[in-house]
Amino acid sequence: MSAVGVQHREWILRRLLSEISTADWDVMPVSIAQQIQRLVRKETGQADPYRALKDRMNRTALDLLPAMVDLARHHRDPREAVVRLAIAGNMLDAGSKTRLEPEALQAHLNGVWNIPLVGNIADLFRAADDARSILYLADNAGEIIFDRLLIEALPLRKVTVAVRGSPVINDATLEDAATAGISELVPVIANGSDAPGTLIEECSEEFKECFNRADLIIAKGQGNYETLSDTTKDVFFLLTVKCPMIGADIGAPVGSLIAKRGAIG
Repeated sequence: MSAVGVQHREWILRRLLSEISTADWDVMPVSIAQQIQRLVRKETGQADPYRALKDRMNRTALDLLPAMVDLARHHRDPREAVVRLAIAGNMLDAGSKTRLEPEALQAHLNGVWNIPLVGNIADLFRAADDARSILYLADNAGEIIFDRLLIEALPLRKVTVAVRGSPVINDATLEDAATAGISELVPVIANGSDAPGTLIEECSEEFKECFNRADLIIAKGQGNYETLSDTTKDVFFLLTVKCPMIGADIGAPVGSLIAKRGAIG
């Protein structure tokens, strides 16, 4: 990196620290992250600063997918297996202190079968069978590759998948959904927002209509949990606990796999 590049990066870092120090800490962390990432995109001049990392995550997950499909098929409970894999992929999170590098994904997935899973998988699939319309809220690139396994286990004719409306951190966009092959299975929409979560008031009218119409929401990741945990919709949150605050709210230690039903469950 050139001296100018180093100086520019230092200047951006100082701007970010200043923004964080003056931020309103009463708002959701997702909102703070949204503002910080807008600044990163503006000052770097890159519309998708994490694109190279997202591509690495997607490639690594795609390389591992055939072996994971085989393991899930021979698992004692194939439905539980695809849920575990979809949740385990949530560790591919560039915004988390406990994030997993793509190169470490295989070792993580090899151990996912023994990690505690909090929730009722049978209840999730019963709710999917009973629902008339299902909205699946994706989270990260790489992770979305394993989401496909779970989506294929759902009644496909009922499912719509939503991704971020524009790039933010390594969250999945329409490009990542296409890479995962999800666009070939079910309708995929962008939510119209650049928040690393789901701030309904900022989302597009198309997304709001789909959200309101859905009988069941399947929401991936901590950002969606933070922003939707108070919703009155029937929602299952699927995530890996990555921080003590979320763990305390859910009632599970960091590292746990969560398939938690929301308010009506």
